[in-house]
Amino acid sequence: MKEKSPDYPLSDSSEGDGTLEQGTPINEKALIRKLDLKLLPAVTVLYLLSFLDRSNVANAKVEGLAEAVNMSDDQYLSGLTLFFLGYVLFEIPCNIILKRTTPRFWLPTLTIAWGIVATLLGIVQNKAGFFAARFWLGSVESGLFPGVVFYLSMWYQRKERQFRVALFFSAAAFAGAFGGILAWGIAHMDGVGGQGGWRWIFILEGILTVVIGAFAYLFITNYPATAPFLKPAERAFIQRRLAADSDASEDEGFSWANVRAAISDPKCYLYCFGFHFMSLPLYTLSLFLPTIIADLGYSASAAQLLTIPPYALATTLTVIVAYISERVGRRAPFLIAFALTASIGYCILLSNMDPTAKPAVSYVGTFFAAAGIYPTVGLVLSWPAVNVGGQTKRAVANALQISIGNCGAIIGTQIYRAGDSPRYVIGHSVALAYTVVSACLTLVTWWFLSRENKKKEAAVPGSGVVGGAGGLKGDEDPRWRFML
Repeated sequence: MKEKSPDYPLSDSSEGDGTLEQGTPINEKALIRKLDLKLLPAVTVLYLLSFLDRSNVANAKVEGLAEAVNMSDDQYLSGLTLFFLGYVLFEIPCNIILKRTTPRFWLPTLTIAWGIVATLLGIVQNKAGFFAARFWLGSVESGLFPGVVFYLSMWYQRKERQFRVALFFSAAAFAGAFGGILAWGIAHMDGVGGQGGWRWIFILEGILTVVIGAFAYLFITNYPATAPFLKPAERAFIQRRLAADSDASEDEGFSWANVRAAISDPKCYLYCFGFHFMSLPLYTLSLFLPTIIADLGYSASAAQLLTIPPYALATTLTVIVAYISERVGRRAPFLIAFALTASIGYCILLSNMDPTAKPAVSYVGTFFAAAGIYPTVGLVLSWPAVNVGGQTKRAVANALQISIGNCGAIIGTQIYRAGDSPRYVIGHSVALAYTVVSACLTLVTWWFLSRENKKKEAAVPGSGVVGGAGGLKGDEDPRWRFML
């Protein structure tokens, strides 16, 4: 459990050395709440838009996208694949650019770029245009999630990062719920301006992203040392608490050696494949849920609305599970439990031999799947943020995790085919297998990190703490302890 956060009384100087006037104390809890209110809403809104713009293709499909641009089912699936191909290719380069520029420049720039591409999806006339737009949408969106995970790691102590990353990721589930009701409303614009309702879904949501991206230059802050919303004493205090915990306060220059350190670390690949085996069910659910529900016999309009409850449950559980996990200081048990919860959902979906005759059974299965997938992904994505030491190494590890993870999404885009409707035996079976393997891989990672901690404790007894220690030289330092 977390200890009560103390007030930190400082000296009488009011200069930028971590002091307030006449020894006024800094309340650590109040300061962290201040950071949360300033940082988290901004990046969460950007990720909400990101997930909305990548997954609204599922809503557009049930409103007639494929038919309007003369695409077969195979061609539509190829377009989904191209998104993740672009995503994987540009993941690491985008985070390297972030490290060499600033969050205030890079994150809003990415947002505007993908907002423009997302808007252009609404005017495509053929499959070639659809393919090109999906590829470039993935390319420009690729830098946001790993970039924000790295960004948050520069503000919060290791023990505080998991909940913030999971809270930020909960926007993905909320985007599913919000996207469903938004698509339902926009679809009623069918025929406005002589355009189909599916076009307006892309156009209006894309324009919204561009507008908010432009404002993001004003509300995204760089790093604690230059944050304008903090007093000099607060900046110094944050620098001190980060210096006592990890490397976030250090001025680490870019180094290709640190890039190689991430690529050659076997632990990074455990985190990468941890996400890989949840990426497939995550994206197949977000990309195909409206179609799965519509194929149960519901109208397109009803299917859009019926996607909302599973996503609402997933959003709530993602936040609750992340909070409890952080409070008890454990991730692995929750990862295993909720991966298996998702497995139950796919078992229910597969067990329904006639989905159109018993649509409620399959619909219940989607609740279990969503309730298991989103909390698991929220936790697994936080592991590099808390367990990888060194700023450049951590930035690359975050990007590498998403790149390898999204290879699962590439596979997922090809397994839900119209010929397998409405039961989708192949798609649900592969997703089931992935969730089971995810639980097993978490056990392996848990064992491996526990073994590493025991080795470090044997080498330097009693000097390591899970939260870190001042002067640590990366996660290979014998005083470093990995969070389980």
